[in-house]
Amino acid sequence: MDKRNKFKSWILASRPKTLPAAIVPIIVGSSLAYSEEKFILLNSLIALFCSLLIQIGTNFVNDLYDFLKGSDKKDRKGPQRVLANGIISVNEMKIGSVLTFLLAFVAGLYLVYIGGIIILIIGIASILAGIAYTAGPFPLAYNGLGDLFVFIFFGIVATMGTYYVNTFEFSLLSFLASIPVGALITNILLVNNYRDINEDKIANKKTTTVIFGKIFTRRQYIFLIVFSYIIPVTFFVFFNYSYLIFLPFLSIPLSAYLIKMLYTLDGEALNKALELSAKLSGLYGILFSIGLIL
Repeated sequence: MDKRNKFKSWILASRPKTLPAAIVPIIVGSSLAYSEEKFILLNSLIALFCSLLIQIGTNFVNDLYDFLKGSDKKDRKGPQRVLANGIISVNEMKIGSVLTFLLAFVAGLYLVYIGGIIILIIGIASILAGIAYTAGPFPLAYNGLGDLFVFIFFGIVATMGTYYVNTFEFSLLSFLASIPVGALITNILLVNNYRDINEDKIANKKTTTVIFGKIFTRRQYIFLIVFSYIIPVTFFVFFNYSYLIFLPFLSIPLSAYLIKMLYTLDGEALNKALELSAKLSGLYGILFSIGLIL
């Protein structure tokens, strides 16, 4: 394989369509800091770089161990996976995972320098959780904890961590702002698990969908969407934000369409719902950030 095709293979392995999960919390956390006149551009940019690398590293490890455990096969319903299709070797993926997480750690040292030990703890915990998602003796994704991992680390930790490296403090507002971020990113995973329920059962991958069934997952998806739209109301009623904080409500039609898709589609047809769930997360995050700033 020539260098150009190999580069494309690594881009495919990074799963570009999942990267809003790394970008949205940084935008929201930074926007909240900006609204309080405490925004530091350099710190937010480094946080974004680290967040992207941790997301990509997590995707690499996920690709590696889903392949090794047999839950990713060449005929899978979801998007193409590089190991299952023989595009990248197991050893190459191991090296790529280590280098990606190492680069995230090194880049994050500046944030540790300006933010202190708490940022070091957050960074190390995020990297370890990214690895433990599918690797190790108790892989989170294989034991019904994938949803919780995503909500905590891609929602609460990433959003509040970004807010912290700008303001050097945590706040109730930063916690509340992290909730819709985590909820809508978790919904991306829910669609993935909903689509793959049969293959996951065969591979003994005990996602919450496998454990509790499709009806539970549909209700969980709806709950997380509704909960996301409650947060702007909280900002308006209790924290005196303007009516612009309701800008995320413009994404309600897309949310309703996604719920309909989850109830009417199955199998490979859900790949579109997966893509749109990621776009909903991004759209909501941008609208929410504009509302925070204005």
